[in-house]
Amino acid sequence: MGGHDFDVIIVGAGPVGGHLGHKLAENGLKVLMLEEHREIGKPFQCAGLVTPSAMDKVNLHHTILSDVFGARIHSPQGRPVEIGEPSIIRTHVVCRKLFDEGCVRQAIESGATLWVDSKPTDAEVGTSGVKVTVNREGEIITLNAKLLCGADGVHSWTRRHFRFGRPKEFMIGFQAEVSGYQGIPGRLEMFSGEDVAPGLFAWAIPNGETHRIGVWVHPDRLGGRSCEMLYDTLLAHPLWREKFANIHETARFCGPLASGMVKRIYKNRVLLFGDAAGLCKPTTGGGIGPGFDQVHLLVPELTKLIQSNKLTESNLKRLSKPMEKMRKEHERARILRDLFVSSCNDEELESTFEIFARPDVVSLINKVGDIEKPVPLGIRLLKDVPEFRGMAVRATWALLTG
Repeated sequence: MGGHDFDVIIVGAGPVGGHLGHKLAENGLKVLMLEEHREIGKPFQCAGLVTPSAMDKVNLHHTILSDVFGARIHSPQGRPVEIGEPSIIRTHVVCRKLFDEGCVRQAIESGATLWVDSKPTDAEVGTSGVKVTVNREGEIITLNAKLLCGADGVHSWTRRHFRFGRPKEFMIGFQAEVSGYQGIPGRLEMFSGEDVAPGLFAWAIPNGETHRIGVWVHPDRLGGRSCEMLYDTLLAHPLWREKFANIHETARFCGPLASGMVKRIYKNRVLLFGDAAGLCKPTTGGGIGPGFDQVHLLVPELTKLIQSNKLTESNLKRLSKPMEKMRKEHERARILRDLFVSSCNDEELESTFEIFARPDVVSLINKVGDIEKPVPLGIRLLKDVPEFRGMAVRATWALLTG
């Protein structure tokens, strides 16, 4: 394999691919980003939540549509539990098209190249680089790069082509953008129960002048239903239908989420990032924050490896060691999610909500709760709330405290 057209080719120009391109190009590397769609930020498939720490990494505050400080969570029988303090912003709701475009624009301004309507059709790793065949607007082009990065989402071509295996679990999300919903300023609403969101939850998220109403579930909990059917059930539910009586839909979106990192995110001259690696949080489905964290963890040393062209599997394995902490944290969060929500039937959920509604527990949630770090709260609930201590027996303590 001869010279290199680029130091790095990044498959996928979403927020994580864009931010990765920005940080690598900022370090003087020659970077190409491939985006299969004609526009950045489309199709839009997620709830559009970006945590403050992730937002601070890119400083795209102009894309924020609303700030969220708390939530009103409804039990299966309609018991509401309100959490959050107005003085602490927990997450931002962004315009995903503007946010994604901003991330990619930063990469371009740092010197990266963007090709839209472009996707890889083949890739072959050699001793000194990766030969990538690209379909660019119908034209087949062959490129050589030192490193290929897959930031190409839940259906990652890179992950499948190089047989990285599957993330631990897939969830399905569906949502509609609506006007006419009377929400609570600064709070999102969440709905639980077998009828509307088996194993996870449905939501109403303030989105500037509109709201995003949606559900996400495990496919194996659907029982022959579709996410659209669950959404329709939510809108018509006797407990909540008045909330949705005057809504008007303007758009619908549907897409899967991958959670639980693949066993290895690296191979010789190939590295996975973000959703492609299975980095969505098991508690919220959010993938932007973990993807940005991965970029900041790996790019400093990765830059050196690219510059020296020492991108062997053993070197990338060593580079990726800091990701094991994130893997463990996500696995702990999954265990706690299953304990409190996913493994519970409606009767058990109702009992849990009865405890959550107590002032002392709400106070603990507000004190310790963090959308980015749910594990400390889960462990405190197991330790400090007597009614939850029995759950600890069902947990894998090696993961919770290891």
